[in-house]
Amino acid sequence: MNTLIYYSFNIFILALIVLGVGMYKPKWILLWMEKPGRMPIAFIVAILLMIAAVMFGEGNKQLQQEKAQLSKQQSSQQKTEEVPDLH
Repeated sequence: MNTLIYYSFNIFILALIVLGVGMYKPKWILLWMEKPGRMPIAFIVAILLMIAAVMFGEGNKQLQQEKAQLSKQQSSQQKTEEVPDLH
C-alpha cells in the first residue's frame, strides 16, 4: 500500500477522535483557551479531513502511475522476448 494512503487513513482516524472528544469536552482539545467552543473543533476537524482527502487522492494517483509504469515495462519485456534473435 502507498505511504500517502496509509497516512491519510491515520489522519482520518485522528480527525474522528478529535471530533468525538472535542464535541464532548472542547477543553480537552483546546487546552490553551479559557472557554473553548465547539466551532473551533469543527474547523480543526474540517481541515484534518481535507488534508486526509488530498493525501488519499495523491496516494491513489501515485499508485495508478506506478501500476502504469509496471505494465508498460512488462509489455516492453514481452515484446523484446517475442522478437527472435537473428545473430
